[in-house]
Amino acid sequence: DVGVVSLTGELVKSQLKLRKIKDDHELKRIDRKANQDDLVLWHTARQREEDTLREARQIIRRLGISMKLTDVEFQGDNARATFYYTAEQRVDFRDLVRELASTFDIRIDMRQIGARQEAARIGGIGVCGRELCCTSWLKDFRSVSTGAARYQQLSLNPGKLAGQCGKLKCCLNFELDQYVEAVKEFPSPNAKIRTPKGKAVVFKMDIFKRLVYFLQLGEPGASPIAMNVEDANELIAASAKGDVVGSLASYELEEEPEEVDSSFGNVVGQESLTRFDEAKRKRRRNKRRGKPGGNKASAQGGKRGQGGQRSPKGSASEGGKSEGSKPSRGRGNRRRRGGQGSKGGNKPSES
Repeated sequence: DVGVVSLTGELVKSQLKLRKIKDDHELKRIDRKANQDDLVLWHTARQREEDTLREARQIIRRLGISMKLTDVEFQGDNARATFYYTAEQRVDFRDLVRELASTFDIRIDMRQIGARQEAARIGGIGVCGRELCCTSWLKDFRSVSTGAARYQQLSLNPGKLAGQCGKLKCCLNFELDQYVEAVKEFPSPNAKIRTPKGKAVVFKMDIFKRLVYFLQLGEPGASPIAMNVEDANELIAASAKGDVVGSLASYELEEEPEEVDSSFGNVVGQESLTRFDEAKRKRRRNKRRGKPGGNKASAQGGKRGQGGQRSPKGSASEGGKSEGSKPSRGRGNRRRRGGQGSKGGNKPSES
């Protein structure tokens, strides 16, 4: 086979420890450095993988075997290939191996993997926008339960908690230990407080702000009351002894609005996304106004002047301005009719 040396030196020991490989692990013997012919043969074998995977899936479908073929990996000598598959039950693939060996003329090695290993081999981008952890660095696939989501107060939505492998996301275990330690200081979700108005129950908990929200029973439409963890534990302990505490409003904390950093502005949120388009529209209008011949209104005014009678006052021949009309319209009429205008104007055309 052909391999690539990806790491040397002291960092190899840390990777062996991360992958839980003992120091006495038998390493494969290196025959020689690959030459150009070996690399050409290796690239030829790699190019066969996609077509082989497609044809092998058709063979599996034709034989009616309940298995999912995930990936095909050829060795560097182009004489042996490993087929990775997933299956819910035990599969008898003896007929499949004979069919694949005769079709592709290679030695076949079938290897069953799990759903997480399948996602690690295929790769992809997670909802966080980064490469999948199982593809980049995670090699220890620990079991993930819904208890991890409950400790972190996440909604038990299978669509959001499941990864691309269909199982619960591995990242639910990353901060689980810190959440377990923090939850120990908080009261039980079933804790109650006795008040003059009745009982108050735990509504929710904010681990980051160390706040506990209580909801007064018997008051429809009432808002939850937030208080510190220390005050909540004292009131719950007093209620457990049978005491009736005072009003919860005296322990309520007013949540101050978050301060906005004035040195940093959200340009996208403050200004419109179409601000550049509006500027273009204005420039286009200015260009239209500057065209020779005036706008449509002036042209229509000139046509009306040809068909109608002249105003008795301030006619165009006298060089003055007509009443109720703009000077631009008068000049436009003189040019269109070709009549006698003011001094320096156009001469009348000869018929």
